[in-house]
Amino acid sequence: MVRYKVKPDRAAENAELVRAVYDELQRAKAVRTFATRLPARRRVSFVHIAVETETDGSPLPQLEAFKAFQRTSVSVCRGDPGVSEMRAVGPSVSSADESGAGAHG
Repeated sequence: MVRYKVKPDRAAENAELVRAVYDELQRAKAVRTFATRLPARRRVSFVHIAVETETDGSPLPQLEAFKAFQRTSVSVCRGDPGVSEMRAVGPSVSSADESGAGAHG
């Protein structure tokens, strides 16, 4: 999980960079779930959670979209992002679950 704040005038730019990372992760089938909270107008807090399919490290550093995201993060972010590792404590629920429950990003 990554949590950070961006400069108010750069929130839309950051949201586009995040969408590009999400799209590339989906194409690469590198994560089972990628949830993000994109801020509403004038909000600057972002939170991203990824459930990776790789067991030997994160696929993010190899993605071109993530490299672009990192190049701009110094000028876009207010302070350093907080990164936390998480682990599942129960069964996961797919967004394709027949009940309609699941992760929505």
